[in-house]
Amino acid sequence: MESIVEQNVGHDTTLIEAESIVIRFSGDSGDGMQLTGTQFTDTAAFFGNDLSTFPEFPAEIRAPIGTTAGVSGFQVNFGSKEIFTPGDEYDVLVAMNAAALKVDLPRLKKGGIIITNTAGFDKKNLGLAGYPDGANPLEDGTLENYTVHKMDVTKLTKECLAGSGLGMKEIERSKNMFVLGLLFWMFDEPMDYTINFINEKFAKKQDIADANIKTLKAGWNFGDHTEIFTTRFHVAPAKLPKGTYRNISGNHATAIGLVAAAEMSGLPLYLGSYPITPASDVLHELSKYKTSNVKTFQAEDEIAAICAAIGASYGGGLGVTTTSGPGMSLKTEALGLATILEIPLIVVNVQRGGPSTGLPTKTEQSDLLQAMYGRHGEGPLPIVAACSPADCFNTVLEAARIAVEHMTPVICLTDGYIANGSEPWRFPTKDQLAPINVTFATEPNGPNGTFLPYKRDEKLSRPWAIPGTKGLMHRIGGLEKAQETGNVSYDAKNHGAMTKLRAEKIEKIADYIPLAAPDSGKSTGKLAVLGWGSTSGSIKTAVRELLEEGHDVAHIHLRHLNPFPKNLGELLSGYEHVLIPEMNCGQLLQLIRAKYLVPAIGFSKVQGLPFTTSELKNKILEILK
Repeated sequence: MESIVEQNVGHDTTLIEAESIVIRFSGDSGDGMQLTGTQFTDTAAFFGNDLSTFPEFPAEIRAPIGTTAGVSGFQVNFGSKEIFTPGDEYDVLVAMNAAALKVDLPRLKKGGIIITNTAGFDKKNLGLAGYPDGANPLEDGTLENYTVHKMDVTKLTKECLAGSGLGMKEIERSKNMFVLGLLFWMFDEPMDYTINFINEKFAKKQDIADANIKTLKAGWNFGDHTEIFTTRFHVAPAKLPKGTYRNISGNHATAIGLVAAAEMSGLPLYLGSYPITPASDVLHELSKYKTSNVKTFQAEDEIAAICAAIGASYGGGLGVTTTSGPGMSLKTEALGLATILEIPLIVVNVQRGGPSTGLPTKTEQSDLLQAMYGRHGEGPLPIVAACSPADCFNTVLEAARIAVEHMTPVICLTDGYIANGSEPWRFPTKDQLAPINVTFATEPNGPNGTFLPYKRDEKLSRPWAIPGTKGLMHRIGGLEKAQETGNVSYDAKNHGAMTKLRAEKIEKIADYIPLAAPDSGKSTGKLAVLGWGSTSGSIKTAVRELLEEGHDVAHIHLRHLNPFPKNLGELLSGYEHVLIPEMNCGQLLQLIRAKYLVPAIGFSKVQGLPFTTSELKNKILEILK
């Protein structure tokens, strides 16, 4: 928390103007911390703050109540300056029970604020959280270095809703609104946005809406009228470029990006998908766009999902399938079919911790080599990766452009961190988006009125012929194709030539993508930090802070991972050292070392958590020294 100015606003309350604040909402899965954090975030975004969020969920649908394994957290960093990460440490921790405090206390700043629900610190909850018998962190001096606000939120909520006619279960569910109201008062944020949300969400359950609004206001009044809170905080709106903004998560940005791709290409959008964490929200969101010529199909399994999408593309649509790591494995055979057919297809892989079921609700970047090599036979494909929640929109648009204009499946990588995280997104207008050029074959292209389905253009792309077009009958299937005619061929030299042509087509995409350039810092120097995917925010923050401190460091971030930008090798050779931080064991590192013979240094983190800014700064300084 960076204080700018303090002023007394009466009632012995001090108002602190702050540039940025990090809040962590933490409790059981049933405590509503995700909703509380989301509503606080949406309000901050509506007010004009820049922000970045990091939701964390237990893997179980209903995790063990009161245990550290069952803690659900939502972190938001909001400010009046540019925000690129959810923050390394918390300024404020809302802990609804003992387990939440135990899990998140290590990352609370010394002197930070703790708001606790004392009902979650009884003997039973302390035992479930693993505290020794008789030990209570609220009473034993453990928290003496922090500002602690203890209140029985559960009791206060029950008193607020006494006589409401609601059952005890419904009343207890409202306690998160009490906390949210208190936080709105403490951070000088209006309640209007959340009141409108409650009225819309419970439009057919007025008693529930009234209870939540009453509890929300009670939380505000509790902060305003009790004397235990002597400090309030105000964060001014950020100076963002002019435009229309909305707060958006990565999965929602992916969905809207796909709708935009369909609009810019003039193609009907078809999503074949099978639900899997953390990619399911793309399917859920796209199912709302039926009026925009979008068709969604929840298949019986991952294989059916991609095969349906392939069929849609073959029929002249924009075929898309979404998944995560385990589903990507199951789609591999069908992806090989799309590769040899050479038709447009977008495969969105929202990466998560693995292998196998692994850490389904945690983040990782461990599917890069799978995307690069995870097919039988020689079948290279283009790979693009999003770097932030809002960037998912632009990246999936780029995936669609490459798929359609180069007649190839494209793998688009995001991950759980940016898929569930959110940030303000400036809504683009149609004229700000590059067109996606679609050309369907309409006439025979061979001698004597014949059609050659594998005759290639200057991009080495074959024609896209919609089934049923007069005179364009051609053979399809997974067997090797003869050059130009597309007939089944077992000829050895033909297989070698077709394999080489398919690879050359992918390499040729480098002629149509931007050259690599530093995001921050100079194009030559002592050290470049090369990143991809969701490491962007942490790297950007670390490098910019080090540049302000006078260090010779630069940040290069890759969206295109296959093929790489044409000048990447030359750019990297201009630095004495190249550091590659990844949430895997060094997958981009292997690719860069192999292709460019650059003695790059790897920095791996495989904990289901994103890099912190301090981790990266320390590693960079270690190399510079």
